[in-house]
Amino acid sequence: MIRTLLILDGALVRGALAFVLSAQDDIEVVGEGNGGDDAAALIRSLRPDVVVTDVDAMAVPHRRLPCPALVLASQRQARRLAVAVRRQAQPCGFLGDHVAPQRVVDGVRRLARGEPVADARLAAAALARKNPLTERETEILEIAATGSPAKDIAARLHLSPGTVRNYLSRVVAKAGARTRIEAVRIAQESGWI
Repeated sequence: MIRTLLILDGALVRGALAFVLSAQDDIEVVGEGNGGDDAAALIRSLRPDVVVTDVDAMAVPHRRLPCPALVLASQRQARRLAVAVRRQAQPCGFLGDHVAPQRVVDGVRRLARGEPVADARLAAAALARKNPLTERETEILEIAATGSPAKDIAARLHLSPGTVRNYLSRVVAKAGARTRIEAVRIAQESGWI
């Protein structure tokens, strides 16, 4: 049995996917949760073979999953998906959030066997969007998007507050924004974070 955990926002989609996966002879849905803080606790306690999640849950800074993950994302989220997948130590597959449920079933099986799972449209969209931000700038902006001040970001990343302010100034300039808030909005709309 492939022990599968669903970490998806949206109870309706999560429930429907749980129904489809549970109907398979070789897949057992061991739990469900949203993308919040309970995700890490669920993964630790349930020890799934595969996690099916969305890009929002994967994009949490410093979240690394201890097992393979099948990530569902829209084309507009392709850049965020690319950043989130690069951070993972375990294999990640990705599919469009519009795919038929059977593609998710097949994706879970393939990941459990160690095979790659990729949606060609998402991969092309991730490559087509140029992100001018470095990985560190992206990381800092993702944390800044939560409303954290430079001092808190600095403490979290073991940097000086001045260094964080310098990074944020570069991000604002690269985004063509006037403020950090505007830079966050532009980055989110462009799929950079």
